Amino acid sequence: MDSQRNILLIALMFVSFMLYINWNETTPPQQEDLSVTQQGQYSGDIPSSLEGSQLLMQNSISSKHISIHTDVLTLIVDIQGGDVIRAELENYAAALDSENKFVLLKKDPDHEFIAQSGLIGSNGIDTLNGRAQFATTTSSFFLEDNQEELRVPLILVKDGITYTKVFTLKRGSYAVDVSYIIDNKSDKPTSVQMYTQLKQNLMDDGGSLTMPTYRGGVYSVDDTRYKKYSFDDMQDNNLNLTMTHSGWAAMMQHYFIAAWIPHASGEANLYTRTHKGQGFIGVRYPTTIVVPGTETTLNTTLWVGPKLQDQMTETALYLNLTVDYGWLSIIATPLHWLLSQIHEIVGNWGVAIIILTFIVRGAMYPLTKAQYTSMAKMRMLQPKLVEMRERIGDDRQRMSQEMMTLYKKEKVNPLGGCLPLVLQMPIFIALYWALMESVELRHAPFILWIRDLSAPDPYYVLPLLMGASMFIIQKMSPSTVTDPIQQKIMNFMPIMFTLFFLWFPAGLVLYWLISNIVTLLQQTLIYHSLEKKGLHSRK
Repeated sequence: MDSQRNILLIALMFVSFMLYINWNETTPPQQEDLSVTQQGQYSGDIPSSLEGSQLLMQNSISSKHISIHTDVLTLIVDIQGGDVIRAELENYAAALDSENKFVLLKKDPDHEFIAQSGLIGSNGIDTLNGRAQFATTTSSFFLEDNQEELRVPLILVKDGITYTKVFTLKRGSYAVDVSYIIDNKSDKPTSVQMYTQLKQNLMDDGGSLTMPTYRGGVYSVDDTRYKKYSFDDMQDNNLNLTMTHSGWAAMMQHYFIAAWIPHASGEANLYTRTHKGQGFIGVRYPTTIVVPGTETTLNTTLWVGPKLQDQMTETALYLNLTVDYGWLSIIATPLHWLLSQIHEIVGNWGVAIIILTFIVRGAMYPLTKAQYTSMAKMRMLQPKLVEMRERIGDDRQRMSQEMMTLYKKEKVNPLGGCLPLVLQMPIFIALYWALMESVELRHAPFILWIRDLSAPDPYYVLPLLMGASMFIIQKMSPSTVTDPIQQKIMNFMPIMFTLFFLWFPAGLVLYWLISNIVTLLQQTLIYHSLEKKGLHSRK
C-alpha cells in the first residue's frame, strides 16, 4: 500500500460520495407506512388561496396590506386573512453586492411562498367562501430604537365576538409569535380550530452535483425528530400525523427556512396536500370552544429566516436539525461550533477555516504518521515479496500463508496504511457538510478576489492551487506502481480533482487546499524522521 494508491482511494471515495448524495437528493425515497389521507382531504375546510387578494409586486403596499418593520425583518401582511405574503431579511442581501434584501416569503406571479394562518371549524372566520377581513389602525408598524418588542393587532368583530390576531416581533429575532385572542361577548358558545400552513409552488430541489441542496417540506412530530417530505412525496401521498407533545411543520431551502411551531395543548394534526400546482404543509389545532362571557387565546410561532442554529434551538425542539449534516452530524456539529468560536476571535471566515484545518489535521497527525510509517515498512518488504512471488508462482494459498508469516515476523500490519485513511474520511466529509450548510459563509469575504466563500472562486485560483498541491504530494510520495495504466490514472487524478473543484464553493476549496499544504508539511517531517531510522528511501 503506497501513498498514490491512498490518494486514488480518497478520490474514488469522495467522488462516489458526491454522486451518491446528488442521486439521493434528486430521487424520491420510497414511502414509509404512514397514515395517509386521500388527495385533497383538507380542501373542504382550509382555504387554498387568498380569495380576492391581489398579487403584491416588489415593495408596493396597497390598502389591503400592512407592513411590519424590525431590525431584522420586514413583513407584508394581507389584512384579508392576516397571512404573511412577503418576508424580507434585512441582514441578508438577495445577491452579492445587491442593494435588494433577500426575500424568503413572497407572492409573485412566478413564485408563491406564503405563511397562512386562520380559524376554521363550526364558527370559523376563514372559509372557502372568504377569508377574515381584519381592520387595523395604520398601514405601517415599526420597531423603534427604544423598543425590544413590537405588537401588531388586527381586529375583526363578528356576531358579538371580537377576534384579535396579534403579531409579536422581538428585536434581533426571526421568530414571530402569532396569537388569536377570542373574546366571546355573545350569548352563544363559539367553536373554532386554528390552522397554520405554508404554501409554495411545487418546485425541484435545485442544487448541483458539487453542492446538492434541498427545497421542500420538513417536519417534526412526537417521536420523529426531523424528517424531510418533498414536493414529490406530497404529490404521491398526503401526511396525516398526530402531534401530541411537540413538533413543527416547515418548508426549507438552502440556508433559509419558514416553519410553524404550534403551542397546542392536546392532539394537533400535521398534514400535507397539493392543490393546483402548489404544495401545503401545516398543522390543524384541536377544536376550541369559547363559552359566552369568556376570552381565550390561541398561540403559535412562525420562524421565517436563516438557519441560525442557536436561535432555532431556543425557538423549537429539533428545529436546529434543519441545518442538515446528514449521517455525520455527530462530527459536523462540533466542527461547526469550533469554526464559529474561531470566527468570534479572528473575525474572518476564511481565516477561521484555515485555523480549523490546522487544528483538525494536527489532531489527526498520529493517524497520518501511522499511515506513512506503515507504508514505509511495506516498501521495505517489497523485495522479499517479489522474491516470494517468483519462488512460489501461481499457488495463491501458499503465497497468502507465507505473506502473513512474513508480516507477523516483521511486525507489519498490511492494513496499517489504509485504516488511518478510512478513519479520516468521515472527518473530511463532516467538514464538507459543516461548511456547505453554514449560512454564515453566504456572501462572506476572505481576501482580495474571494468575496463570497459560499460561491466558486471566480478566477479559479484556489482550485488550480489545490490541484498543484495534489501533484506535489504525488511526486513526494515514492511509488512501487509499475503498471502503465495505473500510473496514467495516478497522473490524471490531480487534473480530475482540479476540474471537479472548479465548481465547489471557495470555502470548501480553501479547506482542501490548506489540508493539502498541511499534508505536505507533515509528510516532509515524517519522511525525514523515517530516513533517520532507515525506514524510508526515495527511489
